Amino acid sequence: MPGDVTAWAATTHAAVTEALAHPGVQKDKRHWRAFNAGEIPPDWPLISWIIAENMLTSDGEQHTRLRKLVSQAFTPRRVEHLRSGVVGIVEGLLDGMAAEAERTGGVVDLKPHFAQPLPTTVISDLFGVSRQDRGELHRLVGVFFDQSITPEAAMATFFELWTLLTALVAAKRAAPGDDLTSALIAARDEQDRLSEDELIWSLVLIISAGYETTVNLITNAVRALLTHRDQLKLLDSGEVEWSTAVEEVMRWDGPGGFVPMRYTTGEVELAGVRIPAGEPLLLGYGSAGRDPERHGDTAHLFDITREDTSHLGFSRGRHYCLGANLARMEVNEALPRLFERFPGLELAVPVEDLPPLPSIIVSGVESLPVRLG
Repeated sequence: MPGDVTAWAATTHAAVTEALAHPGVQKDKRHWRAFNAGEIPPDWPLISWIIAENMLTSDGEQHTRLRKLVSQAFTPRRVEHLRSGVVGIVEGLLDGMAAEAERTGGVVDLKPHFAQPLPTTVISDLFGVSRQDRGELHRLVGVFFDQSITPEAAMATFFELWTLLTALVAAKRAAPGDDLTSALIAARDEQDRLSEDELIWSLVLIISAGYETTVNLITNAVRALLTHRDQLKLLDSGEVEWSTAVEEVMRWDGPGGFVPMRYTTGEVELAGVRIPAGEPLLLGYGSAGRDPERHGDTAHLFDITREDTSHLGFSRGRHYCLGANLARMEVNEALPRLFERFPGLELAVPVEDLPPLPSIIVSGVESLPVRLG
């Protein structure tokens, strides 16, 4: 990992699944031998992923407690209430892409003009982020996932993000609204509630995940379909549902790379491999989707007609992503409208020339130039 920090990586479906359920694999950094020995510097680029106080770094009763409180703000009813607004955002972005294409002669970078602003706007509306803060919040979240920056830049970005979200909480506490930040502030379980640090850390997790994963899911889906025109024809003809195609994208090229981190509390065995106590473990959700032991000899192929499109892209069990329904709703509203509006859509550069993101946590490309046709 960055800074020459060494970790084990679970890359098969079996290994990731076993790790998620194994009692000897926990999220608490206190189990990490190198961290306890002072071998991980405080300015390590991934340190904020380790010291956080949210569902990503908690186990057992604490994880259950945080999840129960946060889930009160993430109800299916609230997500469904957003659908008509999402459709309106999509239509507006498609109009903007058409205008940009006229200005540039037909080529548009789909990522900043469509894939990014959709979840950015949805999440900002959902959490009551003011319009003047949205651009800065998106910039900070993008840097948060970048493992190519210096430790100093990583720490500076984290403190800027923390300051912005602290100000958001203060504003919503003074004047609550119909948004998830206000709902998280008010969330209670009898006498229990989120502490101030837990509240900010939960916002860091939910907002950053809501931005970055959905941005790259949309981008990866468009890239997959434009490089597999036969699959796109099946969707155009109605032979395959868009929701099925989205699940195949999640399996074959989902936005999740390696999620940091879990630690072994004692010697454990995962998928036949023995790992010593006190070791850090990365879970490879992306590689698990292409595991031939799970999906056979065609695991490496993008095929929306396959019977089993199951994946670990949203994790599973007690760790299942609370925002999965929101992400699916956004993408399933965006993709069919995009290809219906621009049926001649095609890549404007060879797929091998698309620059990958500088991240081990998310999987995607930095840009996606397309010709609208």
